[in-house]
Amino acid sequence: MEYTDNTAVMELQNVQKSSHLNLETVNIQDAGVFYPSRMNEIKEVEPRSVQPLLISNTATTNNTTYVHKPFIEANTLQVDLSHLKSDCIIPVFSKDNEKTIAHQEFIEIVTNTVMKLFPHHHITAPEIRVSHQIKGRTPDAIYKSAKDLLDHEKTIYYERMAFIIQISSIVDNINGNELALTLGGVRSYNLENLYNKKTFEKFKFFIGFQNKVCCNLCVSSDGFVEEMRVGNYHELQEKVTSVIQNYNAQSHLEVMKSLSHSNITEHQFAQLLGRSRLYQHLPKKEKLVIPNLNFNDSQLNTVAKDYYEDESFCRNEEGDISLWNVYNLFTQANKSSYIDTFLDRNLNAFEFSKGIQKTLNGSSDYHWFLS
Repeated sequence: MEYTDNTAVMELQNVQKSSHLNLETVNIQDAGVFYPSRMNEIKEVEPRSVQPLLISNTATTNNTTYVHKPFIEANTLQVDLSHLKSDCIIPVFSKDNEKTIAHQEFIEIVTNTVMKLFPHHHITAPEIRVSHQIKGRTPDAIYKSAKDLLDHEKTIYYERMAFIIQISSIVDNINGNELALTLGGVRSYNLENLYNKKTFEKFKFFIGFQNKVCCNLCVSSDGFVEEMRVGNYHELQEKVTSVIQNYNAQSHLEVMKSLSHSNITEHQFAQLLGRSRLYQHLPKKEKLVIPNLNFNDSQLNTVAKDYYEDESFCRNEEGDISLWNVYNLFTQANKSSYIDTFLDRNLNAFEFSKGIQKTLNGSSDYHWFLS
């Protein structure tokens, strides 16, 4: 069952109205946790290899075939849930040896919540990307050289993890691009103080849309929590549920559709890009009075290149480009961000595009970028 235009919004609103916060706590058994003090108890296991997520390279919706692309690239690796459960240790808080909420537990809590809130819809398997692998070894292998280590003597976990889950039966269309309702999150252990006692743990979570043409994510402020602080599974589930219920999909879609009706000339785009480069080097005092732009020179180079070369979002024959395309050029360039800054920059791209649109209409703090 597929939805287009306002039906997608109505369906999501019906789900939000009928759901409630008092969901049962997700029953998740602890994964095989190996604490540092128990490392010498690890028994030999069969060697395992990281299996890619079982997602086809192409997807077909409404008789349209889309080539599957990663939602983030940078230095990330695609893994599946079983790898996180079976092959990775779980970090602990050093002072009390209390375990963290593991990556796979975060994914399962969100997945189970989505399945309860959207019971009659098609929900894809989680697409998981990880980075910053932390390697270790068991105490009995302390004197071995790296090349002589056996698989059961090696330990790993990933400092950073991002995932998305797509509800592919709730879709809308903007400027010929099909967008599917998508949820996901980010966990970065580098944002935790693992050298102290266990305290509130930090997560990033969003609900928005994914552009099926390029797999870019579309994130708005009311669908994104930059720092979700929780103490246990139940709190995490309640806060995820609350974000989903409070998300205004209609408003988000209307703003994105309006971007497709606003255009800038080649001269204005060049001015916009030049000012964006200057922004990074402004004196601090001047920078404080201008809205934040969180993209670096390398990403702006990608935007400039794709303005000419991208098949879906490049300029038209006259050199003009819609702000919808500009927005997608920025979200595409954002794929080179590290996991812990990825969602923040995605939201920044949306706010920046809205600000430029307001500037064209004569009222915005973003006028510096086009002056």
